Amino acid sequence: MDILTAMKISASALKAERTRLNISAMNLANANTTRTVEGGPYKAKSVVFGARPLENDFSGHLDLAGAKLRKVEVVEIIEDKAPFKEVYDPSHPDANENGVVLMPNVNVVEQMTDIMSARRAYEANVTALDAVKSMALKAMDISR
Repeated sequence: MDILTAMKISASALKAERTRLNISAMNLANANTTRTVEGGPYKAKSVVFGARPLENDFSGHLDLAGAKLRKVEVVEIIEDKAPFKEVYDPSHPDANENGVVLMPNVNVVEQMTDIMSARRAYEANVTALDAVKSMALKAMDISR
């Protein structure tokens, strides 16, 4: 695996984790949104990652481990199928005739955990990218 390949793999992970962080931030921002353009409360979303072959100059060849090199991609952003929370608040403008308001199915604790996990994964990939960059600089120093 060459240095650029390692950078491409780490860059794909950075992009994927950034998307995951953005989705969690959007979920938190809409944790109390009872009206959306689609109608009804906001539906929590989550990111589905998938491994994709890394396109490069030697695509189709196998690496030393006998498997094709893979990068991570966001395959899909899906809506959570969990039911909406029902809150009794007859004074709320979106309350039904029984005084019940449908609230988003956003679990704030779960979203905060996802944000921390995405942050740690992002940091790990930045560290990997820094290591590759350092190796490339050392290789250039050797060639002088």
